[in-house]
This record gives sequence, structure tokens and C-alpha cells, in this order.
Amino acid sequence: MQTILGANGTIATILAKELKAYTSQIRLVSRNPRKVNETDELFPADLSDSAQVEKAIAGSEVVYLLVGFDYNIKVWQDKWPKLMKTTIDACIKHNSKLVFFDNIYSLDIKEVGNMTENSALNPPSKKGMVRKEIADMLLNKVKEGKLTALIARAADFYGPDNEKSMLIETVYKNIKKGKKPNWFSDATKKHSFTYTPDAAKATAILGNTPDAYNQVWHLPTDKNPITANEIIALFNKEMNASKTVSVLPVWLMKVLGIFIPFMREMPEMAYQYDRDYYFDSSKFSKRFDFKTTSYSDGVKQTVAQTKN
Repeated sequence: MQTILGANGTIATILAKELKAYTSQIRLVSRNPRKVNETDELFPADLSDSAQVEKAIAGSEVVYLLVGFDYNIKVWQDKWPKLMKTTIDACIKHNSKLVFFDNIYSLDIKEVGNMTENSALNPPSKKGMVRKEIADMLLNKVKEGKLTALIARAADFYGPDNEKSMLIETVYKNIKKGKKPNWFSDATKKHSFTYTPDAAKATAILGNTPDAYNQVWHLPTDKNPITANEIIALFNKEMNASKTVSVLPVWLMKVLGIFIPFMREMPEMAYQYDRDYYFDSSKFSKRFDFKTTSYSDGVKQTVAQTKN
């Protein structure tokens, strides 16, 4: 049995499809899980309830933690440490391996220009502090020899039907509405983006590779640096548009945050957009025979397959 905590999300849905190559026993866990494969076991659960999480993990060989809480620091501070502790405890109890799907928020601001698995962890944001706290919880149990686990990190997302992607929300949807795409701070800086189908397929590979455990992995991401302007140009090309980007400075994010809750969360993350942001996934590419999707192909598929 391989279990996904946080089913229904973009990565989780693709991951469930990819796991069919490794097992016919897939358990999907969320408040209202939906089948991806005909043989999927649906396990409705409130993941804030430790007893329900423990039951969901029972009998699992591998557990994938892919929960996506609301993008709100108070929610993260309240829910993430509790869920991670509960998940770790249950995995130890049931001898389940744990795969944690993570982002790069915990990294030191000085590492953003060249992020590797060995980059220093020293988060400059409150959200990053939460991510470091929960990653440390997992890694400490691994060091103690009590847990078999790995961390799979991704850069900012893009891909078909990805409602939580900055590129989809501020670029694709704006162009589709005939509006200018938005970006933050500086659209001339290099910025890595991980293609969601690649991330999900690679996560399935890692979860089913015994010697991949007890370490951190960066999920495969196009190694050719691209600027926000350049990837927006690719969206324009695929959508037959010619929209110029509207760059939002930090002070405007703060003003918009008065009216838009999501924007209220953005100023502390502005450091990711005012400098080059390069995500190095060469460790994965050296270990696995994997064809990483190029930005041009990824944007083409994103536009072709996104329903909204």
C-alpha cells in the first residue's frame, strides 16, 4: 500500500497516476478524496485529527505527505508542526517510509541564486521558518535511526490546471482575460520553475527507490535559466497574445494586501523575485535516467491542457 496524504491537489493527482507503475494498492487521503485510478482506495479524513491520520497511515509501505494548507502564515504555524509530528509518529509506529514534498522557503537568502541540496538552511521569512521546523523534525528522526524518509523539494510550480501556481494565477489567467500578466519586483531576473508532471513522476521514482531515502532531493527542473520576461513571452506565443508584463513593487503588494488576502502574504517572499533564483536539480539527473521537460514544451502543454 502506498498512501497519499493531501489527495486531490495537482501534484497528488498526477502522483497517483504515476504510482500505478509500482503498485496496484494506492490510498488517497483527504477530506473528500476522489478516485484517480479505478483501484484507488478512498480514505476520507480530517488531517488535523491525529487519530484519523494514524488510521490512514496504518498498513502503508510508503506515505507521501503532499498537503497544501491555505497560504497563510497563521494557518501554517498552527497546522504544519502538528501534522508533521503526527505523520512521523504514525510512520514510525507502522514502519512506513515517508516522502515529504517540500519547497525552498527554508533556504538562506544568500543561496537563492544557486540552490542545491546542500544549501544552508536559514529562512528569511516566517513561512520559511515553519518549513525549516518541520523539515528538521523529519531529518532529526532520520538521524536518530527511527524513521526512513526523504525530502523532495521543488521550485515554483507551473503546469496544467495548477491553481496554486504563480504563473497560472498571475500570467496565464491574466492573458486569457485580455489583461497584462503580473510579476513581482523584477522580471529580468532568472527564475527556475518546476513542471508539475515532472515533479510528480520524479516523486514516484524517489518513493520507490530504496537507496533514495534518508536524504534531500531536488526534483528535476529545466537546467537552462530563464527570466520571468522570457517565460511570459512563451505564454504569449502559445496564447497568440502580445501582453507586456506589469511588475508589482513591494510597496504595492502591501497596499493590495489590504484588499486581497493572498497579496498580504507576499511581501515577505519578495526576496525570491528581486534576484536570480536558480534551482539546481543535477543530483537527480545524474542518478536517474529522466527527460526533464523544457520550458518551451512545458508552457505549450500547460496552455494546451489547462481547462480554465
